[in-house]
Amino acid sequence: MPFAGVLANRVLVCALAAWATAQVVKVPVEYLRTRRWRWGWLLTTGGMPSSHSALIVGVANASGLYFGYDTPLFALAVAVAMIVTYDAAGVRRQAGMHAERINVLFDELLKGHMWNEGELREVLGHTPFEVLGGFLWGLLVTTVIWFLWH
Repeated sequence: MPFAGVLANRVLVCALAAWATAQVVKVPVEYLRTRRWRWGWLLTTGGMPSSHSALIVGVANASGLYFGYDTPLFALAVAVAMIVTYDAAGVRRQAGMHAERINVLFDELLKGHMWNEGELREVLGHTPFEVLGGFLWGLLVTTVIWFLWH
């Protein structure tokens, strides 16, 4: 059965576990920050920790743990992780800040007028702290799974 091979892919399982648990952790972290339960954080981007960072760092760390830190596979995973984490805190963060300012501009220009278009999504990226949180979360989850599954 082809799907059984996917479940046997330990690097993939580690990465998906890091991503999924990072998404779940966002809910109580957001509660501690705002004192409001926001269940939408289970399915959205942004927030602490960065699930994008946790996923890709999980791939890199699990690749190193299972295949060796001296392999081309690990080098490739690190290169991709550097791009994804830089993008999460850089380009995507800037896009979110631009969306925030454009929404304010629309509010100021269109006071009293109906605006049929949805507002631009403001939470696109992460702060460097959120990316660091995802980075550390990815390392932690994949290392724990490796110790349990090795």
